Amino acid sequence: MKKAVLGISAFLLLATVSCKDKSESINVNPEDDVQEIKLPPRVEPTKAVSYEIAKTKEWLAANKDDSQKMNLVLAANRTDAKNISAMDSIIVPTDFSGDIAYYLPFPFEVPALQKVDKIILFSYPSQTFATYEHGALIHTGPTNMGSKKHLTPTGLFFSNWKAEETISTFDDEWELKWNFNIENKEGVGWHEYSLPGYPASHSCLRLQEKDAKVLYEWADQWILADEHTVKVKGTPTVVFGAYDFENGKPWMKLNTNPKSLNLSAKDIEKVVAPFMNEIMKEQQIRRSQKDVAAK
Repeated sequence: MKKAVLGISAFLLLATVSCKDKSESINVNPEDDVQEIKLPPRVEPTKAVSYEIAKTKEWLAANKDDSQKMNLVLAANRTDAKNISAMDSIIVPTDFSGDIAYYLPFPFEVPALQKVDKIILFSYPSQTFATYEHGALIHTGPTNMGSKKHLTPTGLFFSNWKAEETISTFDDEWELKWNFNIENKEGVGWHEYSLPGYPASHSCLRLQEKDAKVLYEWADQWILADEHTVKVKGTPTVVFGAYDFENGKPWMKLNTNPKSLNLSAKDIEKVVAPFMNEIMKEQQIRRSQKDVAAK
């Protein structure tokens, strides 16, 4: 795999790779079409989602060859196959029959996002992410975000440049795969990297490899008018909330309240509302660019 050359423009020369909120009333263009919310097909669990605590070594010895169980347990513990064995105890669903979206916090539908072509959301408190198209949840999974010392910035960002493989400018031993930058000057982006099961990054948004690949292909890059000017911004990305670093992993308490981390459509609407004007403005610019290209 070739390493990406990042010095393509003045923007990229300023880029570093590691690992602002504003309030305004919603004023979307009434002429924007409201798409029907079309959910992808999913298998619903046969039982209500609930959890129990298990000893990691014992559970892995009995279940490590079951890919369905492993995928759900890795997501539930915000970790990956390389790191789970280092954990003493893990949270485990009592039923594994459903698709992953049933076990993670994001709602399947958000009517407030029906006019938004694409958006990515990262929840700091639950260490999960989700992508939506016209209000429908498309993909979701675990993440490990910035540590207490190196917090991931929150607010609205737009995906810009990407590279299948690049090297961090903070540490040349950090090889970042499927990297997609969202804050160019500060070098913040999402990418595949080790997930120890808690916020541990140098401000970036770490993902399992399979999720990093999905987002790498799904999100849009910016379009530059010249080396100093962004003509079209990429996919809106909202990072929100705060992680409670003092009280342990919140998902380890799902055995007592399996819905404690759940986000409602109203929760997401509240998170996104301050940014809707800018999201819709940039979306119209991207649509106009596509129209011009199609002519």
